[in-house]
Amino acid sequence: MMKKVFVIALVLAVFSCKNTKEDNGKLNVVTTTTMITDLVKNIGGDLINVEGLMGSGVDPHLYKASEGDVTKLVNADIIFYNGLHLEGKLVEVFEKMEQQGKTPIALTEELDKSTLIGSDYFASNFDPHVWFNIGYFKQFAKKVTQVLSEQDPKNAEAYTKNEADYLVKLSKLEGDINSIIETLPAEQRILVTAHDAFNYFGRTYGFEVVGLQGLSTATEAGVQDVQKLAAFIIEKNVKAIFVESSVPKRTIEALQAAVKSKNHEVVIGGTLYSDALGSAGTVEGTYIGMFEYNVNTIVNALK
Repeated sequence: MMKKVFVIALVLAVFSCKNTKEDNGKLNVVTTTTMITDLVKNIGGDLINVEGLMGSGVDPHLYKASEGDVTKLVNADIIFYNGLHLEGKLVEVFEKMEQQGKTPIALTEELDKSTLIGSDYFASNFDPHVWFNIGYFKQFAKKVTQVLSEQDPKNAEAYTKNEADYLVKLSKLEGDINSIIETLPAEQRILVTAHDAFNYFGRTYGFEVVGLQGLSTATEAGVQDVQKLAAFIIEKNVKAIFVESSVPKRTIEALQAAVKSKNHEVVIGGTLYSDALGSAGTVEGTYIGMFEYNVNTIVNALK
């Protein structure tokens, strides 16, 4: 009931907002997750105004729009979001906006659904953490370029060049990641994290991925989950487990303690960036830097 009241209030706010749109002749683009924000900035560069709703360390599963966010959404020329119910609490706001003639663009609509990983945790029935497949991210880049070019045809050539440059960087990333992972024996490729954000990564690079909280951080791990996973770690002789930047570390610390209580040791191998990039201005604050950092952290800890 409270959720419905919140959504109704937010929707009313959408259509009562004052227009404070930045008018410097550039497209005003609003994005949700940090990964999408970084992508759009790479394609649009200085030719567009970009405002991301979510910052470093923000969990998109639990994110609620503020009044300020609503103003940004209302004043946007284009809205890009992930979709597949990653931004679950924003879905109803986006649906209302569609009814009023403004259509936010879910980038995952570009993907072949038959290639996605199924999930009962989300209304979409798919795992939404698709950015850990670089091939999917390349498809996102093409869609962003297409939309920006259609909305701003005078700069279409520049957007296309930016896309080409970025795709080259993503292809180099793919090669670099493969080279790093090849140094880790196949039997040691077991990735235990706070929640199952890395299934696409695991499928691509041959890792068995186990998340303590399941696919959505909205679900909480119980004592039985912790004990079951502790037994798995001991059985498989997993050397390291990982914290995630957007998930409280207490769940992984509880798992480490459960393993220790069974006279076995497992170290916390580091913090991975899963649902959000690192701080702006850092290497990990970019999609490419985040991916490289994660892979180096995982491989170095599991070797």
